[in-house]
Amino acid sequence: MTRTPGTTSTGPTTFDDALDLLTGAPDPQGVFGPYDGTPEACLRAGNRTYRLLARLLHPDTAPADRRAEAAAAFTRLGESWNRYQQDITGVTGRQVVITTKRRVYSVGGERASGDIATLYKVNYRAEDDGEARALLKLPRSVTDNDLMEREATALERIAREGDPEYANYVPRLIETFRHRDAASGTERRANVIERVRGFRSLAEVREAYPDGLDARDVAWMWRRLLVAIGYAHRAGVVHGAITPDHVLIHPREHGLVLVDWCYSVLLDGSADPARPEAILRAKAVEHVPAMIDRHADLYPPEIPAKQLPETAADVYMATRCVTGLLAPDAPKPLSRFARGCSLPAPARRPHDAWKLLGELDELLGKLYGPRRFRPFAMPTRRES
Repeated sequence: MTRTPGTTSTGPTTFDDALDLLTGAPDPQGVFGPYDGTPEACLRAGNRTYRLLARLLHPDTAPADRRAEAAAAFTRLGESWNRYQQDITGVTGRQVVITTKRRVYSVGGERASGDIATLYKVNYRAEDDGEARALLKLPRSVTDNDLMEREATALERIAREGDPEYANYVPRLIETFRHRDAASGTERRANVIERVRGFRSLAEVREAYPDGLDARDVAWMWRRLLVAIGYAHRAGVVHGAITPDHVLIHPREHGLVLVDWCYSVLLDGSADPARPEAILRAKAVEHVPAMIDRHADLYPPEIPAKQLPETAADVYMATRCVTGLLAPDAPKPLSRFARGCSLPAPARRPHDAWKLLGELDELLGKLYGPRRFRPFAMPTRRES
């Protein structure tokens, strides 16, 4: 095989050769390769070529006297890459396509913006060959890649070690991978998470009911939050950041999902998993890596003190989260119960969320009698 000057078997190596490849191609296939394989394979190969050309043609890396020429070529490259992706996937408009070893994701608009990451709506082809929806979570700064890795580790651990009966209380991790921006070369950890619909955060609940809720409405949220943390704790994971933004409820169906596991820590794996009480009294292997400043008042003392947390830390935060929704006329026995769950000393707090759920049910039975479904409504909004 004869190689042209400045070109290797893996593609061009100079600005001029990259420019020649781009301007000499009759169509996107001439740049990124023929459509002669699966969409995943074509897009993976095309993406490698795109990254290479983007580095060579970017105005910041081009010869100083040719930056205007580079800017025009860089724009043309982007248009050609968009067309190539659209031809293969059928995705139109200016949507981005991200290809991994396992899937091709068509990235839509922004769904939400959290403390460290932005969530984008994505579509992909599911295992049953149908189209599925999910959320792509990308940190805004590479310095938070470690937090994204924590989330992936925690969700994988819970899915593997937890009781599958309660899997709906925690979002399902579809995939985690490193995503490199073609232009800047910045590499970020991305998590793709199952998208839930119809859920609202406890922060939204508080905003909708500023005077507080009837204790019977708060009760089902509290119960389900204890199930969520009990499920995670038995799998050896402490959430570490149970705040109103991270607790999502489904008003009509009384569902709950505990999200954003970026601040989570694993419990000491030396505890015998056959003895739940050992897991529940085990300390984490490290301290919680960061705090959300605007929710500083919700954290137990051991977290800002950078002590190794136990499951009691989640009990504290869960309690503060839900009792912040209570109206001032909440029954005094319920308020006393909450105080016992949020004592300053971890050793004096409950550690077993499942046992605590039984005690809460006993108290609610004394206050309100047999449990009955109580409809709950939130102001309507258009789902996107």
